[in-house]
Amino acid sequence: MNEGINIIFGLTGGLALFLFGMNSMSDALQKAAGEKMKAILGVLTKNPVMGALAGALVTAVLQSSSATTVMVIGFVSAGLMSLPQAVSVIFGANIGTTMTAQLMAFKISNYVYPIIFIGFLMNFIGRKEKIKNIGMVIFSFGLLFEGIEIMGKVMKPLADSPVFINLMGKVSDIPVLGVVLGAVMTLIVQSSSATIAVLQNFASQAGPDGVTSVMGLAGAIPILLGDNIGTTITALLASIGQSKNAKRTAVAHSVFNITGSILFLFIIPVLAGFVRFISPKGNEVDVISRQIANAHTTFNVVCTLIWLPLIPVMIKIVTFIIRGQDEMKRKEYSAGFLDEKLIAQPAAALYLVSDELRHMTEYTADILEYLKESISGKEPRAAREKYSENAANAINLYDSLSVYMTRMFSSGNLTEIQSEQTAGMFYLANHVERIAGRCGEIAESCDRLEAEGKKMSQEARKEIRTCMKITQKMFREAVNQKGQEKSDIVRNMAKERNKLRKVSRQYSKEVLNRVKKKKCDAAVLKYYEGIIYNIGKIADNCIGIAEETMGHALFPIFFR
Repeated sequence: MNEGINIIFGLTGGLALFLFGMNSMSDALQKAAGEKMKAILGVLTKNPVMGALAGALVTAVLQSSSATTVMVIGFVSAGLMSLPQAVSVIFGANIGTTMTAQLMAFKISNYVYPIIFIGFLMNFIGRKEKIKNIGMVIFSFGLLFEGIEIMGKVMKPLADSPVFINLMGKVSDIPVLGVVLGAVMTLIVQSSSATIAVLQNFASQAGPDGVTSVMGLAGAIPILLGDNIGTTITALLASIGQSKNAKRTAVAHSVFNITGSILFLFIIPVLAGFVRFISPKGNEVDVISRQIANAHTTFNVVCTLIWLPLIPVMIKIVTFIIRGQDEMKRKEYSAGFLDEKLIAQPAAALYLVSDELRHMTEYTADILEYLKESISGKEPRAAREKYSENAANAINLYDSLSVYMTRMFSSGNLTEIQSEQTAGMFYLANHVERIAGRCGEIAESCDRLEAEGKKMSQEARKEIRTCMKITQKMFREAVNQKGQEKSDIVRNMAKERNKLRKVSRQYSKEVLNRVKKKKCDAAVLKYYEGIIYNIGKIADNCIGIAEETMGHALFPIFFR
C-alpha cells in the first residue's frame, strides 16, 4: 500500500479508536461515579473557588471540558445556576481537561493488552453493575492507549519527511501558524484531548539526531494554544437557541482560552523554560510528552488564577458581547429547559427533570387553589381563568417530562440508582398529573351544572371548600418535605385523609337531608357526589406522592 495512504488510514483508524475509548471511558466513569457527580454538583453554589474546583472534578470524571461546558450551559438556561457560578465552573473545567494529557504522557505501551484483557474480563464476568462499569473504564482506557500507539507508529515516517520538518521549523519561528494549525485540528476533530494526544505522539518522534524532538517544545506550545481555542466551538454550538446567559457562558469559555493563548503567545520561551524546570529530566524525545502535558496544565492553571478574581470583569465582557435581556424566564406551557444534550449525562439531566417536576407541582398547587376559588370564592370567573391557564401548563409539562424521561431510560446511560430515581420521578409526575386530571373532572362537573342551569347551595360550596382545603394541605406536605421525617409525613397525611373521609360522609348525609327538605335541587346531588369523590381521589394521590418519595432516593422538590 502507498505509504501516504497507509499513514492516513493509520492516523484516522488510531484516532477513531482513541475517540471511541475516550467516549466509552467517559460513559463508564459517569455510571461508576454517578452519585459522586451529584455530590460534586452540589457545591456549585458555594463560591467561585468551590465552583472552579467542582468544574475541575466533574471534567476529570467526564474527561471532556466540552461536555462539562454543555452541561453548565443547560443549567444556566434552566435557571439552576447563575452566570458568575457558571463562569467559575468553566474555569475549573479547563483545568480538569488537562488530566487526559497527563494520562497520555505515561509510557504504558507494554501493558496495553493486559489492561484491555483485565477490563474486558471484569466487564464480561462481573455481576454487580459497579464492577462492570469499572471494567469498562479499564477496557476503554486500554483502547484509548492502543489508538495512541497506532497513531505513533504510522507517524514515525513523518519524522524523516523534509516537508514536515520544514513545517515544524516554521511553526517554531512563526508561533501564530501553530496556533491556527491547532485550532483547525480541534475544530475538525471536536476534541482537544484527541488533538493534544496526537501532538504528544508526533512530538515524541525523534529528529535526525535521534535525541531531540522532531518539533521541540517551542514548536508544540503554539499548537497546544490553538487546541485550547478550537475546543470552545463545541460550547458555542451548544448555546445556539439557549438563553442569553447560556450564550454568555459559552462566550466566557472562548474569552478565557483566547485571552490566555494571546498572553502565552508572547511568553512562549518563559513557559517553555518553566515547563522544562518542573518536568522530568532526560533526552527531549523521551520527556516531551510529559512536558506538553505540563504546559497544558500550567496554561490552564495560570489562566484560572488570573481570571478567578476577575469574574466580575468577565461578566461585563460577555454581557457587552451578548447584550439585552431574555424576554421571559421560562417558556409557558412547556418544559423549556429539558436539554436533550444532557441525556448523555444523567446526573445533570436528573437535576433538570427535578426542577421541571417542581414547576409542575407549583402549577398543580395553583390549580387546587384557583379551582377552590372558582367554586366558592368571591371572584369565580377570574379564578376559573387562572385555573385553566395553570391546568394547561401542568398537563403540557407532564407530556414533556414523560417524553424526556422515556428517552433517558432508552439511552442506556442510567445506573441502577439513577434508573430508580428516574422511575420515582416518573411515578411522582404521574401522581401529580392525576391530581390535575381529577381537578379537570371537578371543573367539568361545575360546567355541566351551569349548562343545565343548576346551582349548588351556599352550604354545598362551603363543604366543598372545606374538603379542598384538606387536600391542599396534604399536597403541600407531600411535595414539601424539608426538615421532616418521611414516615411522620405519611402518618400525618393518613390522619388527614381519614379526616377527609369522615367529613365527606357527614356532608353526603347533610346534602341528602337538604334534598329531602327541598332546600337543594336533586339534580345537583350526582354532581356534588362526583366532586367529593374526586377530592377523595386527590387525597389518595397525595398519599401516593409521599409514599413514593419514601421508596426512592429522589432529588428534593421544594416550593420556592
